[in-house]
Amino acid sequence: MQDKTLYNMNTAGMDSVISTNKVLKNTYMLLGMTLAFSAVCAGISMAMGLPHGAALILSLVGFGLLFVVHKMADTSKGLLAIFAFTGVMGASIGPMLNYYLSMPGGPALVMQALGGTALVFFGLSAYALTTRKDFSYMGGFLMVGLLVAVVAMIANIFLAIPALSLTISAAVVMIMSGLILFDTSRIINGGETNYIRATVSLYLSIYNLFIHMLSLLTALGGDD
Repeated sequence: MQDKTLYNMNTAGMDSVISTNKVLKNTYMLLGMTLAFSAVCAGISMAMGLPHGAALILSLVGFGLLFVVHKMADTSKGLLAIFAFTGVMGASIGPMLNYYLSMPGGPALVMQALGGTALVFFGLSAYALTTRKDFSYMGGFLMVGLLVAVVAMIANIFLAIPALSLTISAAVVMIMSGLILFDTSRIINGGETNYIRATVSLYLSIYNLFIHMLSLLTALGGDD
């Protein structure tokens, strides 16, 4: 009886590991595809020369699609929803990228931001995967920090304080880095079993990390 109990426990443990690895594999595969699709949509948006007003509208549409993705994440339509979401979000940063690229040294700044974002993501993901630590304890702090950052960003729309903008960008870079650790840890430890939701979480962290790292590099470079 004891041997049978141990066998069942081992079998359950193996099934859990296999399931977790499958979610992790599907998440990274889908993340790579959505990031590539988002980049293509950003390129199209840049080539079309979309105005900043259109970018705002696309951002609002993307916000709405985010709810659609979460609602359909457990269905076959979830894949269509996530590609629609990431495509719209990619297109929404086209005008911003055109603005930065038109600045002196702009192309170099964009490449530095892309490289920095990739370095942070792969570095933190590798750390979480290697150590397999549980970073779920960070969830509350990250959510509070994110809420404070959003309120500060809204306030700075009216205040337009450069120093506050710099502080917000630095804070968001730190928060998104923490969320990458948090989300990867949840997948590894079975806290997130839906690869579509996991992909959306990591995509948003990478997306915001890139935008605010670009803003931070520009400000530190004295071009903002």
